[in-house]
Amino acid sequence: MARMKDVAERCGVSESTVSHVINGTRFVSPEVRENILRAMRELNYHGNAHARRLARGSSDFLGLIISDIENPFFPGLIKAFETAALAAGHHVLLSTTNYDPERTATSFRMMIENKTPAVAVMTSRVDPAMASLLEENRIASVFLDSGTTSLIRSNVRLNYARGANEAVNYLTNLGHRNFAFISGPQTRPSHAAWRDAVLAALQNADANFQIVEGTNSVEGGDLAVQQLLTAPRLPTAILCSNDLTALGALRGVLHAGLRVPEDISIIGADDIPFAELAYPALSTVRIPREKLGQLALDTLLRMMRNKEPGAEFILDTELVIRNSTGRAQSSGDETSSSRSRKKRVLQA
Repeated sequence: MARMKDVAERCGVSESTVSHVINGTRFVSPEVRENILRAMRELNYHGNAHARRLARGSSDFLGLIISDIENPFFPGLIKAFETAALAAGHHVLLSTTNYDPERTATSFRMMIENKTPAVAVMTSRVDPAMASLLEENRIASVFLDSGTTSLIRSNVRLNYARGANEAVNYLTNLGHRNFAFISGPQTRPSHAAWRDAVLAALQNADANFQIVEGTNSVEGGDLAVQQLLTAPRLPTAILCSNDLTALGALRGVLHAGLRVPEDISIIGADDIPFAELAYPALSTVRIPREKLGQLALDTLLRMMRNKEPGAEFILDTELVIRNSTGRAQSSGDETSSSRSRKKRVLQA
């Protein structure tokens, strides 16, 4: 394996000159620099990246912490963040928390130990003490729905109210009055914020509604629908905490012998790729994950390079109308057709 000494001997320079070229710590003439880089390629020399990070006190990696790599919401965000980072001359150090406090703590420690100069924390369930560690280590950060900013800490707040109001207004204009909302786990701040926005929109519309807490999963949506079908009044429209829940609700409604959207309209949230591929295609409140990834990266660069103070940014959500929503058959109680279908389901 080639050593720095071998590169220096090939070029007739000192090892310190080779080190300056690798680390960019001192000016080296273009001719000498090119000779050293050519020798490194010919000798297949690879420097110790970790050692270079320690020597410089920072890394060219930017951190990205997300909740769940299996959630289809995150790949688009990761892609946008990484594309923008590479264009700016940075690589990405990715870590997932799976909503687990221990894994979250490990993710933060990894960012600190690897000398990352800036981190995007795209999960809203974070211990404030862990977040403070980034500031103590002078690491710029941008959080999602944390509500806190400082000189080196920014926050992106999703405007859930816009999408919730658009969804509820659209459904009420179609004659819907009886709603159900399948929420996500209320221990997660982002899900609590979405729940508050939906409930405020329903109350403003003076609608009848019932709430079932789900698990943000396909299975959770299916189980929630089974529970809703036992209620005295069948909802004509179901709003969901995310698209995975909505896909489960869609499956549950269809398996019960009811029709979407003729008997029950369904709206999800996120606009994951599967939403458009569902049958019927899923109406949803879009969270623009590509814009979120780009905004998170741009915010980190402004704090790192331009020394701009941290700030809060608002990202709008918006309703995307597809085929899982339609006009209510009745503005009052259930129609006779939906009652008869419900009766068959409960007897099965």
